[in-house]
Amino acid sequence: MRILVIDDEHKIARAVARALEQESYAVDIAFDGDEGYAMATTEPYDLAIIDRMLPGDYNGIDIVKAMREEKIQTPVLLLTALGTTTDKTTGLDSGADDYLVKPFALAELLARVRALLRRPVEQKGTILTAEDLELDTTTFRVTRAGKEIHLTSKEFALLEYLLRNKGRPSSKENIVAHVWDYDADILLNTVEVYIKYLRAKVDEPFEKQLIKTVRGFGYKIDE
Repeated sequence: MRILVIDDEHKIARAVARALEQESYAVDIAFDGDEGYAMATTEPYDLAIIDRMLPGDYNGIDIVKAMREEKIQTPVLLLTALGTTTDKTTGLDSGADDYLVKPFALAELLARVRALLRRPVEQKGTILTAEDLELDTTTFRVTRAGKEIHLTSKEFALLEYLLRNKGRPSSKENIVAHVWDYDADILLNTVEVYIKYLRAKVDEPFEKQLIKTVRGFGYKIDE
């Protein structure tokens, strides 16, 4: 999954990014409100972590409001040093989904991130499935027909993205946007390579093929 971190405190932003990357998320960072606003409103993200106080024309509240006005429903975790009830209410009323007061433990932030990312897939919980394939987003365990499948972090992220969009074709461009970092120099052919790796582990040892090629568009896993 692809996450945007907007925080002008470089040390905090980079620490959060490192913690997220260790959990196999793709992470982009913006260090001011203007850049953060541009990225949050034009790039596809699965989650945004936004500091409330930011330099530039847009603060965190402004960015969240702009996202909601533009019908961008990306879950938002708002970070702030302001911890009063009024501050929290203002943040949540702006359209944020959760609120975390600084200083915070990275373990708590990661737990909040996992909870927010589960919300769009309520019917599946932490287990994403297709036929006899199961992927657990909490334990990072993948099985098919009861047999455990060992994937690299990028293979896991690719499979998770396909399962979260089960039944809908995903273009190579969208896959790159959600599975790789914004700054990564990734060719579209790289997606084909990783689909081949994934099929070798998830499909080829089994009778039924789950990962389908949608000619002229991309890939999908059927409902």
